[in-house]
Amino acid sequence: MRTSYHEELDSILDRLVTMAELVEVAIKEGSASLLDADLTRAETVITNDGELDAMHEEMEYKCLSLLALQAPVAGELRIIVSAIRVVFELARMGDLAVHVAKIARLRYPGSAVPASFEDSFREMSEISIEIVGRARAALQNRDAEEALRLAEIDERMDVLRHAQFTQLLAPGAEYSTEQAIDVALLGRYFERFADHAVAVARRVIYIMTGEVPEGEDWPNA
Repeated sequence: MRTSYHEELDSILDRLVTMAELVEVAIKEGSASLLDADLTRAETVITNDGELDAMHEEMEYKCLSLLALQAPVAGELRIIVSAIRVVFELARMGDLAVHVAKIARLRYPGSAVPASFEDSFREMSEISIEIVGRARAALQNRDAEEALRLAEIDERMDVLRHAQFTQLLAPGAEYSTEQAIDVALLGRYFERFADHAVAVARRVIYIMTGEVPEGEDWPNA
């Protein structure tokens, strides 16, 4: 009976990895739809979000069922509680990818990214893809050390976000209200990709060590 229960716990973690892979694709495609003004990719991200929503509900139900029926203890409880949080973080990343795709679709056939911000958003896109990929790998490999490295990547995103605001508010800057809103919203979405990935990493560390990283060198998600 307990062996079957542990197999269910392993299957939950494996399913989380699958969900993380879908999120990784959504972020890649959402970013590409924005930077390349690609309507087809934008529509695909928006349509595929239904699969992530379904997985969100499925995983929450499984975790809550195990809590109610199996009386988990110690490490078992850590896995289930952490899985519920990870599912939420991954679902939010999927939603953010949809937000990016919807802005890309709204501005098509033009670009939502002003030319002077293109390099900044391209780097934000690369960081987002890198950080969610590392979070997925940490989850897949149950690797607390890999998870710890995500905080440093998150700092790079924060620097870019601050630089974007400085550029928007610089004396003599000439951006339309529409452009300023798009840049502010998109910058926030990319920043949140990193924040949610860091939150996933925190849960991986908690699962493996029983401790949640704290301190000024580790961002609070």
